[in-house]
Amino acid sequence: MEFVFEKIYVPNNHSFISRKLPLSTNARIHSHKNFELNYIASGEGRRIVGDNISGFEKGDLVLLGPELPHCWELLDAERDKVATCIVTHFSENVVDSDFFKMPELEKVVCLLKQANRGIRFKTEDDSEIWQMLVELSESEGLEYYIGLLKVFNNLLKIEDREILSNPMNRSSVFSQNIEKINKVYEYVFQNIQEGIKLEDASSVLNMAPSSFCRFFKKKTGLTFMEYVKNVRVGIAAKLLAETDKQITQICFESGYNNLANFNHYFKASMGKTPSDYRKNFR
Repeated sequence: MEFVFEKIYVPNNHSFISRKLPLSTNARIHSHKNFELNYIASGEGRRIVGDNISGFEKGDLVLLGPELPHCWELLDAERDKVATCIVTHFSENVVDSDFFKMPELEKVVCLLKQANRGIRFKTEDDSEIWQMLVELSESEGLEYYIGLLKVFNNLLKIEDREILSNPMNRSSVFSQNIEKINKVYEYVFQNIQEGIKLEDASSVLNMAPSSFCRFFKKKTGLTFMEYVKNVRVGIAAKLLAETDKQITQICFESGYNNLANFNHYFKASMGKTPSDYRKNFR
């Protein structure tokens, strides 16, 4: 299974993002800069975290540190079923923030530092953490942040934990590739509204466009323009769910200059038109 890098879109007005997501039937080993808390709501299969390979099933709860390779791969028998998870991503810089330097959060910081090898939390009754994560994925504003702290508090109460992976010895080539891909990601996020040009993205890495396209596809599993479309749809989905902005305005803010194209790509990616998608949050 090929390893790829990934960029998680967290809106500027959020310090983290929590979502209910379907488990992919085309799992890829990937890593990203963010911390990740992953709860399996339904489905079973094989989990890969660093050099650890284990089975997973409903109730699987794992905390991952930044840039730790991982994936959840469904069993063949599960691929025709609806398998879902609740995934929370938050900044890799959270442990260095002034807020997390409070004495009351010392144990949380220690937990996050241990997550660089992956931590699986084992509990016979996962109903409480499940309910917290559901509420977190549906909250907003201050309740959103308070909900995350409640989740941390619950994790600290779970004494039965398993460290999943041995320490990762990343080669200089691995680190260089992460740095290059992150430069491209930052270019996309900074210019998504103004317009993305292949030539400009290529110049970020001092590559010819053809070489850049081959490099990006090999390292991410997506063509550059597929990635850009995914970012645009992700931005639009957040704005539809969390704001009352007109769909036309959201179209332009997510980088589209044509409403018909926006509706087409959004429905192709999300399975619903923008207006139907918004109804889920009303």
